[in-house]
Amino acid sequence: MRDVLYLEQIDQAEALLKPQRIEVLRRLAEPRSCTEVAALLDQTPQRVYYHVKRLVEAGLVTQVSERRVRGIHEGVYQASARSYWLSPRLVGRIGLRGTRDELGLGYLLDLMEEVQADIGALDRTAPELPSVGVSGEIRVPPERRQEFLSDLRSTLQDLFTRYGGTEGDAFKLAVACYPKGEPRE
Repeated sequence: MRDVLYLEQIDQAEALLKPQRIEVLRRLAEPRSCTEVAALLDQTPQRVYYHVKRLVEAGLVTQVSERRVRGIHEGVYQASARSYWLSPRLVGRIGLRGTRDELGLGYLLDLMEEVQADIGALDRTAPELPSVGVSGEIRVPPERRQEFLSDLRSTLQDLFTRYGGTEGDAFKLAVACYPKGEPRE
């Protein structure tokens, strides 16, 4: 089972984005038959099989084994991934985006789409994927906001200068700095 399956095809999104299929998919985090999933969801095995079949066709679920139960072959299925990411390209850009101002929200949205696509394309079966993720909250008084952004840009530019070049492993560094909104309930 993969960590992330990055969905870039509309038929995959269509297969996934049905409430009943999402519930079936959640139950298939562990290998199970349609009969077992049906019992968990209080549905008929035929109804669950219909959804599992669509999920298999879309590559979101795989048959991991088969067993014989009362003379019938019964498939055992498992979700293909722990998480499913929908590519923003499924919808595409609606209208024109303004200039690519590094301080604008549009630039940040483009950057996040790029990061999501890059991470979705990584080969998670590779033995070692050296990466680091850092997240935190910084509080900056309004009168020091420009100073903070200038310091951040200067620090990053120093890293790009020190480690830029043509030799060695290529890493992509993406930093997002945005105002923290109020938590949703």
